[in-house]
Amino acid sequence: MITLAPATAADVDDFVALATEMDVFYGDVRPDPPQQRAAEISAVLFSVPPNAFALLARDNAERLAGFAAYSFLWPAAGLSTSLYLKELYVADTARRTGVATALMRGLYAIAAERGCSRVEWTTDDGNEQAKAFYAAFGAKPLPSKIFYRAEGDVLSG
Repeated sequence: MITLAPATAADVDDFVALATEMDVFYGDVRPDPPQQRAAEISAVLFSVPPNAFALLARDNAERLAGFAAYSFLWPAAGLSTSLYLKELYVADTARRTGVATALMRGLYAIAAERGCSRVEWTTDDGNEQAKAFYAAFGAKPLPSKIFYRAEGDVLSG
């Protein structure tokens, strides 16, 4: 059985471990020290107001099995709000056990509870498994949209 709950301060150490696994999965082999990562997670998720939110999935043994990091965006259609999924990650040992499905359903429920008009996210163009997974939730890619990113020195110039 998979249980879902919003991240709390008590989850930070487990979250650091799973975020470190995620970073290594994406190629960052030297993530920041755990204490620094814990401080960063706490500052983002537990500031007032929070800068982002995280929905956590735990397995039968209460181990952190996955997370969905998200924010609310405004305006969306008709001045409504949308939920933007920034990251969906499932622990290597928990893949193909229903964790990602539970997290997506949980996000849809949060969006409905908050009156959001939609849930939005991106995935890598070549990630066919992710595209098939998301299609099963009724999501369709928007070929009319282009994703932009500014980072590093561009931000301070």
